[in-house]
Amino acid sequence: MTDARIERLGSCYTGVIHDVMRTMGHANFTLPPRITPLQPEMTLCGPAFTIEGRLDEKADPHETLLAWTGLLSKCKPGHIWTAQPHTHALAQMGELSAETLHARGVLGCVLDGALRDANFILKLGFASWRTHHTPKDIVGQWLPTGVEIDIMIGNVQIRPGDWLHGDRDGMVRIPAADLDEIIEQSIAAMQTENKVRTAILAGVDPRDAYLKYGKF
Repeated sequence: MTDARIERLGSCYTGVIHDVMRTMGHANFTLPPRITPLQPEMTLCGPAFTIEGRLDEKADPHETLLAWTGLLSKCKPGHIWTAQPHTHALAQMGELSAETLHARGVLGCVLDGALRDANFILKLGFASWRTHHTPKDIVGQWLPTGVEIDIMIGNVQIRPGDWLHGDRDGMVRIPAADLDEIIEQSIAAMQTENKVRTAILAGVDPRDAYLKYGKF
């Protein structure tokens, strides 16, 4: 069953969520700008399934593929594959992996690393965030070191079950414990913005509109 919060959070945009979280006193929740969407027109939001790994150029190819397919098997439907690979040399998502996750109901991926087979993933519609592209894959070169553990992307700590929300403007991490409150406040903030917009378009001075609604 799809979590109804995905639809509600997905109706918001990252800028308003950021402003709500800033007002609530949160810090270090915006992912670094090096991580960008393959499909800027898509919004990706949902709970994080976290993965960490390391470069190992002496790894056995069979061992790396066995470990990789094990990760694919463990990733939960209705979650976002969220990876800190600790290398930008290798692609952390490609055609067959994306198709497998998509078929299993995984919402998308967020990689502090590279992606390959971009044209196929675009056709598939698997929402993907990455730093860059490379044809080099993980076979014989990379192994996971942890699953469903706390990871760091830039200065943002992402715990298993924390939520991510990303659109064309960027991506933020939302603590699971504060998710419902942040959703409610973000929806309310957008409604207030609509009032400000309506007032300004009706001729109200921007400063007066701000003073009346406390939002701009």
